[in-house]
Amino acid sequence: MLAATVRVTRDLDVAEECVQDAYVTALGAWSRDGVPRNTGAWLTTAARNRALDVLRRDKLFRTKMPLLVEREGTDAEPAGGDGIPDDRLRLVFTCCHPALARSAQVALTLRLVCGVATPDIANAFLVSEATMAARITRAKKKITAAGIPYRVPSPAELPERLDAVLTVIHLLYTTAHTAPTGESLTRADLATRALDLARMLLALMPDEREVKGLLALLLVTDARRATRVDAEGRLLRLEDQDRSLWDRAAIEEGHHLVVAALRGGGGRFGLQAAIAALHATAPSYAETDWPQVLTLYDALLATWPSPVVALNRAIAVSMVRGPEAALADLAALEGDERLAGYRYLPATKADLMRRLGRQEEAAVAYKAALELADNEAEREFLETRLAELRPAR
Repeated sequence: MLAATVRVTRDLDVAEECVQDAYVTALGAWSRDGVPRNTGAWLTTAARNRALDVLRRDKLFRTKMPLLVEREGTDAEPAGGDGIPDDRLRLVFTCCHPALARSAQVALTLRLVCGVATPDIANAFLVSEATMAARITRAKKKITAAGIPYRVPSPAELPERLDAVLTVIHLLYTTAHTAPTGESLTRADLATRALDLARMLLALMPDEREVKGLLALLLVTDARRATRVDAEGRLLRLEDQDRSLWDRAAIEEGHHLVVAALRGGGGRFGLQAAIAALHATAPSYAETDWPQVLTLYDALLATWPSPVVALNRAIAVSMVRGPEAALADLAALEGDERLAGYRYLPATKADLMRRLGRQEEAAVAYKAALELADNEAEREFLETRLAELRPAR
């Protein structure tokens, strides 16, 4: 709705207001007349009609008239001459404007285009909700103050925005893969949205290796979505999942994309996809090629020096060199302020302590992870692990 409406208003703030007005209108009209068969089309039409009212009020109707021509009876505008195949993807590229700081581009796009809640975006960036809310507000104000137009970038401008667009889609899927809050471990709607955007991006830029890497990462990771929880919704570790139920077609498609993505050297998405593919193609957890996983993490950390990558690498270290070696790596990460509220740091430490038989220390770490976890499936898993620890003698 927002993507379609902003094409009319050419102003993000006005488009947001029009969309909100459409929801308010729907509350009254649907209570009175019943819910329409095609709710999406009804709401989009209401938002656009509201946008037309705003343009008329502001005496801009004549100048905007050419933008309003669309085919009769369609729910969404057809792709324009810019070659970008979908309104949502257009708006992603438009919000990733180089005049904004990279973090602001990504955060604004996740919030406005992808519908990710501000607390969840803050979680993805490892910052507080207040910090993220301020960052998004500043980005919107800069768009207005600098007079940055809503304009689909030309084909020549797409490459400079590509990394931000890739990051948006990746973080959107990350939020879907493990929901930061709520009762369910995953969010199927966001996962599907991210996969759709990744496929459209590959259709738009088929020769970009990192686009192939991103789609491969999402496909291979999503292939095991159905096995990440049991019938009661309880979280299952990778080693406990039924690999026979994984989507082999998605894994095969992802594998071919990984090979193409790594030709000539791997970027951060291609390398992550290669790691995910090793997990997906291993006959069992024990038979995973952990030395190769560690080698890929070394390359990924050199390409993308992220504390989260370093934490994931520590898990691979534990499988190759043992838990003690991994704990040494974790000790360095515990001083990194960016991971201060990251629940997977104490959870990983707890698992390593558990494997070493240091149960009291494991219990302390599990409790620390519990204090940081807001997803109910993760909390139940951590509580179960904590309850399983026997008192040290």
